[in-house]
Amino acid sequence: MKIDVLSIFPDMFDPLRQSMIGKAIEKGLIDFKVTDFREFTTNKQRHVDDVVYGGGAGMLLIPQPIFDAMEEVKKENNGDKGHVILVDPAGRKFDHHVAKKLSTYNHLTFISGHYEGYDNRIRNLVDEEISLGDYVLTGGELASMVIIDATVRFLDNVLGNSESAADDSFQNGLLEEPQYTRPANFRGMQVPEVLTNGDHEKIRKWRLKESLRKTFLRRPDLLEKRSFNKEELDFLDDIKYEESLDSDQ
Repeated sequence: MKIDVLSIFPDMFDPLRQSMIGKAIEKGLIDFKVTDFREFTTNKQRHVDDVVYGGGAGMLLIPQPIFDAMEEVKKENNGDKGHVILVDPAGRKFDHHVAKKLSTYNHLTFISGHYEGYDNRIRNLVDEEISLGDYVLTGGELASMVIIDATVRFLDNVLGNSESAADDSFQNGLLEEPQYTRPANFRGMQVPEVLTNGDHEKIRKWRLKESLRKTFLRRPDLLEKRSFNKEELDFLDDIKYEESLDSDQ
């Protein structure tokens, strides 16, 4: 996958070159480049922002540097600007399913803004607007990094274990079940015995039930959007009964 980013703070993206994503870049699984669109300004002061027409607080990013930087991206990619994403509070809310969809593109280009916002004409370059949530950051760099990180995990060979992404929370519409590692007994806190007995079918059922329990207790809204098979419905009935007993104690 090719990933381009337009930003006036290219050094902010250095953390993406660490850990698993850094290894994926080294292996050539990801071609990652950040373009400083300040380098494309045509004014002597190298300003990338200006006051708002009609008055108002803050400064807006002017279109010219971003348009010219996008032309450079196209030039370097044989006329392909990629699937262009504007990170903006007004965009589609980012989640697991959006990340998975983005991972199917061969080329993604992120526009990461700063200041009060964008000149609206910049949106003519954009294929999709994405928001992390109902809050405002000081700039789009952090949001772009989060989206990139969540997206590239779905690419083949990026994760060390090919099953890791498939087992993540939200992959099957549920939160991931509680997990444990050695030692089996830590300061009196014991790993559930079912996980240590080697019976794979019992382990599968325990994991499914505890995944349902965790989702039921913490994110019941996820259950409203999901279809269930008979086994899951039976587990849910058990969980509701068990939790009602706990609440009465």
